[in-house]
Amino acid sequence: MSLSDIEIARKASMQPIGEIAGRLKIPQESILPYGRTKAKVDLAFIDSLRDRPDGKLILVTAITPTPAGEGKTTTSVGLNDGLNRIGKNSVVCLREPSLGPCFGMKGGAAGGGYAQVVPMEEINLHFTGDFHAIGTAHNLLSAMVDNHIHWGNPLGLDPRRIGWRRVVDMNDRALRQIVNSLGGVGNGFPREDGFDITVASEVMAIFCLSRDLDDLQERLSRIVVGQTREREPVRASELNAPGAMAVLLRDAMAPNLVQTLENNPAFIHGGPFANIAHGCNSVIATRAALKMADYVVTEAGFGADLGAEKFFDIKCRSAGLKPEVTVIVATVRALKMHGGVTKDDLGKENVKAVKSGCSNLAKHIANVKLFGVPAVVAINRFTADTDAEIAAVRDTAAEFGAKAIECTHWADGGAGTEELASHVAELADSGKSKFAPLYPDDMPLWDKMKTIATKIYGAQDIIGDQKVRDQFESFQGSGYGKFPICVAKTQYSFSTDPARKGAPSGHVVPIREVRLSAGAGFLVVVCGEIMTMPGLPRVPAANSIRIDDQGQVEGLF
Repeated sequence: MSLSDIEIARKASMQPIGEIAGRLKIPQESILPYGRTKAKVDLAFIDSLRDRPDGKLILVTAITPTPAGEGKTTTSVGLNDGLNRIGKNSVVCLREPSLGPCFGMKGGAAGGGYAQVVPMEEINLHFTGDFHAIGTAHNLLSAMVDNHIHWGNPLGLDPRRIGWRRVVDMNDRALRQIVNSLGGVGNGFPREDGFDITVASEVMAIFCLSRDLDDLQERLSRIVVGQTREREPVRASELNAPGAMAVLLRDAMAPNLVQTLENNPAFIHGGPFANIAHGCNSVIATRAALKMADYVVTEAGFGADLGAEKFFDIKCRSAGLKPEVTVIVATVRALKMHGGVTKDDLGKENVKAVKSGCSNLAKHIANVKLFGVPAVVAINRFTADTDAEIAAVRDTAAEFGAKAIECTHWADGGAGTEELASHVAELADSGKSKFAPLYPDDMPLWDKMKTIATKIYGAQDIIGDQKVRDQFESFQGSGYGKFPICVAKTQYSFSTDPARKGAPSGHVVPIREVRLSAGAGFLVVVCGEIMTMPGLPRVPAANSIRIDDQGQVEGLF
């Protein structure tokens, strides 16, 4: 009987975090330990690295996700271990898991099998408290908004035009729309409000895009919380909130250092979702890793149409990063689902379905190449996959100019990705990347959204009612025209219909709402039925999570 992920993680032989730091030449006085196996790296030390040359940046993304699973984080960890096994100095940079998926449906985000980051339980739960700091800083601003109105509202903030919602790091559909300040005069002025999940918070986005503490505070000051009756913006700086928010975030801004099962360094820092936010780990962690290692493996959430597009168009644009290679993770099982096979029938050979589902893979390869970055396909192999099915994936990848390489890192760790690691390192060193964002800064906002929809999603057009069009025009005329677009939509399809698998084309993308993230520096365009506060499934993972007789966690995955 095979071991579960959590059982494998518990059997890990972890090194003291000081030894892991030593491999990156981080002095002991610059690590801030959280126990024996995790630590934060002092920001002053990171600042001292600024004149060092950068290593090569490698992005791991995936095909459109399905219930069959793809294994993007697992592949990121396995590739990093594989690079170290072949003698490369490599670090992996990942996002921190949100408690919402951990107790909901998706589970944790520490990898799987023998390609994990550890300590797995702590990473998937409270870790070093970063998410708590982000949620608290966000909700401090929420409290200061209502407090300002309660004490006379000298800024003239219109309670009907407050756009700053509250957040909590848990899936809770009951909080999507609420009325606050009930109970009488002493509790303030009642108004409609709502909650988003913490990973959708603009503070999370700011946290992940800020280069340092000064940049953090400047970005926090630009947050627009609402408008006056005259439609003038009211910013966090006018409420005198950024200083206190930055204090709450100061310690969290230091990147978290942990290790893989093979004792290779890993930074895990920040955690915005890619279906409702920009889906990348922190700029601070990525830039620090590039100064400490020759190769840096990082991931972007969900499929390449969401995570990779936002990585390229938002994170790389903002931070001046240049990716050298993109790894697209695919599984035969997931491609079968894109080819119309039900989950119950995935164990049967079906080459025809794989070939049909490969339309999804082909579109992702083509999309990545729009950014001028070489692509390689990592086939995350399962035991039931047949050679004929694998050959179908290889043929599709080759047809679109990418090599497809089998990987067995779930079972074999870094040894299962050595071929992938060698090819990725060769591509990274080749200088073939001609990275450029999909659209220029000065393209009008509406056209930016249309460019993403038509070129990345294969759509024919975008639509929005008059209110949506007015929002675009208002933001364009208010000085936000140079902002990139952050699309919030379903992760399960190129369209806004999660049931449309494969590579649908010719569809129309309906825009429901546009939100300004002035501090983060982008516009959130909400499409279709996507929710910025998810709900728990009929049978949440929380039902099976408990503490056993030995005081250990059971059911976490």
